[in-house]
Amino acid sequence: MPTFFEKLIAETRAEQMEMTRIPQIMDACSGRITRESYIAYLSQAYHHVRHTVPLMMAAGARLPQNKEFLRSALVEYVREEAGHQEWILNDIRNADGDAETVRNGQPNAATEMMVAYAYDFIHRINPAGFFGMVFVLEGTSTALATNAAGAIQSALGLPATCFSYLRSHGSLDIDHLKYFEKLINQIDDPEDQSAIIHMARRMFLLFGNVFRSIPHTTTEARHAAIG
Repeated sequence: MPTFFEKLIAETRAEQMEMTRIPQIMDACSGRITRESYIAYLSQAYHHVRHTVPLMMAAGARLPQNKEFLRSALVEYVREEAGHQEWILNDIRNADGDAETVRNGQPNAATEMMVAYAYDFIHRINPAGFFGMVFVLEGTSTALATNAAGAIQSALGLPATCFSYLRSHGSLDIDHLKYFEKLINQIDDPEDQSAIIHMARRMFLLFGNVFRSIPHTTTEARHAAIG
C-alpha cells in the first residue's frame, strides 16, 4: 500500500506538471529573467510569506485535541519560518529595489486570492488541510531555489546577498521535506487526508497564478512598477 505522502504526490501530479509549464518558472530556471521581474517575484513572495506564521497559528488554534501531534509540528514550523519575510525585503534592497514600498504596498490579486483561500479553508473547512499548502509551497520553493537561484544570479550579475530567501529554500531545505513526509504519513483520518489533497490541488493552481501574475518582460515589469 502506498503511504499517504506517496498518495498525495500521485493525486496532485497533473497540477504539479501544469505548474512546471508556467513560462515565468521555465524562464527563471533558465536564467531568462530581468532584474525587474526578479524583484516582482520577491515582492509577491513577501506578500504571501508574511502570512505564513499567522496561517500556521490559525491552523494550530483550530486543530482538535486528538491532533496534538500536528499542532506540535506547527509550533516547530513557526520557529523555522518566523522572520523570513524580512529576508525577502533585504534581498529586494540589495537588488536596488524599494523594500519599503513593497512592505507598505498591496499584493497582486492572485497573491491576495491565494492567501485568502488558505485562511478560509482553515476556518471554514478543515485546519489540517493547511498541510496541503505546506506541501505545495515547500516543494515548489525547494525545486525553484535549487534550479533557479544560480541561473538568475549568473544572468543578472547580482551579488549573493540578493538571494538569501531563495537559497534558504534550496538543497538544504530537502531536510524539511523529509520531515514533512514523516509527519504527513502519520495522518490516517480520511477526512484530513481528503482535505490535504484538495488544498494541495487548489494551491498548485493558486500559487501558479501568483507566478503567472509576475511581469514576464522588461516592458511589463516597468508598467507594473509605474502602476
